[in-house]
Amino acid sequence: MARASHAILVASLAALLAGCIGSPEQPTRKPSRSSTGSSLSQSPQTRACLASLGTTRASFTPLADQYYGAGCATLGTVKLGWLQGDDGRLDISNLGPVSCPAATALQGWARFGVDRAARQILGSPLARIETMGSYSCRNVAGTSRLSAHATANAIDIAGFRLADGRRIIVANDWNSSSPQTRAFLRTIRDSACKRFGTVLTPDYNAAHRDHLHLEPGGLKSFCR
Repeated sequence: MARASHAILVASLAALLAGCIGSPEQPTRKPSRSSTGSSLSQSPQTRACLASLGTTRASFTPLADQYYGAGCATLGTVKLGWLQGDDGRLDISNLGPVSCPAATALQGWARFGVDRAARQILGSPLARIETMGSYSCRNVAGTSRLSAHATANAIDIAGFRLADGRRIIVANDWNSSSPQTRAFLRTIRDSACKRFGTVLTPDYNAAHRDHLHLEPGGLKSFCR
């Protein structure tokens, strides 16, 4: 009888302890977005920029911040669906995450610089801007310094499609035999220099022979 009573007592104590361990329930902690390398938080500057971009009627989606290491990150970026022209949407191709300031400058340049120059000089509205991308974790060619592309703060423009079907390609047409085509490309270059801090063209060096590098910001502008 003593052994039976002892066994019952041990079993009861084990059940009681099991109940204490499981009660009260501990809340499950959800991993924060920052722990996975991304965050949806926005700085006041980013919120102000997004509000400004929204007034242009461009189509865009804010993206979560991402940190990739080695100084490369996409913070305060957007995904552009299309840009807004005088008479409707302007398509844009091959463009990944781009900083909000770069997107805002691109929108203004596309509408007031490129689209209007295409109408006035080439006789046709702009339909699409063709790019070589934005974000890329890399250094400036020939240096150990990170490129603005490493923070999605630069856009490379390869060419343009007009509404009448013509394509103007930087690699082929920068020194075109057509005076109108050359005038168009120089005009939009000059317009970009008013909206971006850095503009690099085929006149700068061989690394830019096939595109226009557009980069916002900077205390001093550099246009070549």
